[in-house]
Amino acid sequence: MMDISRAGGFALQRRGRVLLVAWAFVLLGGFCFAYRLEPDPRGFGTHQRLGLPPCTFRVLFQISCPSCGMTTSFSHFSRGEFGSAWRANPAGLMLAVLCAILIPWSWLSAWQGRTLGVSRPTETAMWLFIVLSVAALLNWIVVLVQERSTGMP
Repeated sequence: MMDISRAGGFALQRRGRVLLVAWAFVLLGGFCFAYRLEPDPRGFGTHQRLGLPPCTFRVLFQISCPSCGMTTSFSHFSRGEFGSAWRANPAGLMLAVLCAILIPWSWLSAWQGRTLGVSRPTETAMWLFIVLSVAALLNWIVVLVQERSTGMP
């Protein structure tokens, strides 16, 4: 059997290990918070249940923004409603899946003292950011085309 602690990965000092554990708890708290929010049936606007204003982009331009539906997507994901999470915002679902994976990964990495399977954390984070950004932009284009064809924002 292979010893995971010596199988590559970026070596973590004590501070890095503490930060990973803390990050995992922040993510877990975010999912608990999302679970308590009732998803808006429109597929966007769930953030308004927190007392926040409507999407400024939508108010100013009368069209959806690239992140419209993200909070709703997280709320659906935390309930196991993956189809509804996808319909709210596919990039939101992808981000929720990534965050869910990061929780045990962070704990295991902190326990082992190495970032499991990730030898270049900064580069990996950059690529994840790019993939999620492209997914959000592609989804936004699809939503804008749909809104234009139906005449509904």
